[in-house]
Amino acid sequence: MPPTPRPRPKILIVLHQESSSPGRVGHMLIEEGFDLDLRCPPLGDALPETLDGHAGTVVFGGPMSANDEDDFVRRETDWLKVPLRENRPLLGICLGAQMLVNHLGGKVEGHGEGLVEIGWYPLTATEDGKKLMRWPEMVYQFHREGFSLPKDATL
Repeated sequence: MPPTPRPRPKILIVLHQESSSPGRVGHMLIEEGFDLDLRCPPLGDALPETLDGHAGTVVFGGPMSANDEDDFVRRETDWLKVPLRENRPLLGICLGAQMLVNHLGGKVEGHGEGLVEIGWYPLTATEDGKKLMRWPEMVYQFHREGFSLPKDATL
C-alpha cells in the first residue's frame, strides 16, 4: 500500500481587491511547497480566529490606506494580534506593513512635501531577511504613505 501523501502546509494570503492575486510571492510560496488560502476581507471573507491550520500569513497591499475608516481596515488591523500572539510568520507588504505598523503603535503618513514613490526600486534584504526567504532584486512600488518603525522593531 503506497504511503498516504502528507498535506502541504498552508499560507494565509490576505488580498484587498477582487482583481488582486498573490503574484510572484504566491508562485515562490507554491514552489517552496505551500498551498495558498486566499481571503479578501473587503469582499466579505473572514479571517481565521487562529492560525492553527496555517504555517504563516502574507498580508498584501491595496489602493486604500491603513488610516482609512473602513470597517475591514480596522478589523484586519486588529486581527493582526492573531499571528503575533501565536508567534506565526507574518509578512506585510505595502498596506499589510502599514496595518502592522498601526497595530504596533507606529505612525503611517504621507510625505511632508507630498512626494510619492512610484517605479522600480532595488531591494536588498538584511542578513536576517535573507535567512527567511529568497527575495527579488527589484520591486515595483507605488506608495503615497510611509511609516515609522514601531518601538522595539528592527529595520
